Amino acid sequence: MKEENKPFNDVIDHFNKIEGNASNVVSKDAVKKLPKPLKFFGYFMASFLSISILLMIILNLLH
Repeated sequence: MKEENKPFNDVIDHFNKIEGNASNVVSKDAVKKLPKPLKFFGYFMASFLSISILLMIILNLLH
């Protein structure tokens, strides 16, 4: 059984409840459960952003 991440004091617990902190919710298992088109779209956007930033840096240095 997976041990649940419990807050270490009341302030953190209150913050998680009020602000909706999702750090405990997002995991690799959650990503694996996404539909394939949504996963591919996320991979495409992440790679497109990375390649765009890299190209902007390279082209800026060449200019």
